[in-house]
Amino acid sequence: MGKKSFVKDYMTKDVISVSPDTKTDDIIKLMQKSHHNSYPVVEDGKLVGMVTAFDIVAKEQSDTVSGIMSTKLVVANQNLSINDASRVMFRRGISRMPVVDTDGTLVGIITNTDMVRSHIERSTPNKVEYFKKTMEQLYGIKTTLKHMRVETKKLRPTQDRVYADELEGRAYELEKGLAEPAIVVKTGDRWILVDGHHRAVASAQRGYETVDSYVVDLGKDIKLGMEKTADKAGIRTFDDIEIIDDDKHPLIALTESMQDQESKGDH
Repeated sequence: MGKKSFVKDYMTKDVISVSPDTKTDDIIKLMQKSHHNSYPVVEDGKLVGMVTAFDIVAKEQSDTVSGIMSTKLVVANQNLSINDASRVMFRRGISRMPVVDTDGTLVGIITNTDMVRSHIERSTPNKVEYFKKTMEQLYGIKTTLKHMRVETKKLRPTQDRVYADELEGRAYELEKGLAEPAIVVKTGDRWILVDGHHRAVASAQRGYETVDSYVVDLGKDIKLGMEKTADKAGIRTFDDIEIIDDDKHPLIALTESMQDQESKGDH
């Protein structure tokens, strides 16, 4: 049985946020530079709104973010399960959901891309095919898929933690020849490990020279979002991955909806 995945395992912690006083012109420059089209609005560490490209284009002009930001938000608790979070995002038609702790402090953001990544936890061939198609749609390219062994030392991890008890399970599977292949993206001359971190870490710990993998070859050099996130987090080799001994996860928190009383209580 695979572990249940939580928002905290996939969210981006290093979030670009703005304040209510940020000038609208500066937001446009930020969008051009960072290639994101929405940002959480934070005041004194607390999440107070979201501002999107749509707000800038469609709403009445305002010099600052406070005049155009949305304050009615759906936010996730970091201990919400990924499945519940993806259902909420799909139903609400949102692509980015801020993640807050119990006192409303912004701790991260979860995106559609994070959801795709979480749903390929179990790398059965049809899920690999789904991931391959997603890459092709995201980048407008044609990829090739190979089932092959990749040198362990060439793999670039993209996850900052693994769980000790799951590591034991994967190690047992490896010894018995039961482990499922990892999912790897070949981009330029880099081999990016997308899924199968427990298997790969267990292989590295045991000195295995290769890891059985499904390799999606992009055919060109594209810097993936997950690669950039790993760069920021300083995750470059398996030694950079934290092994968590405590496998007790908090209970799933309900998605909180800020000011979700519609117009009730507004007066």
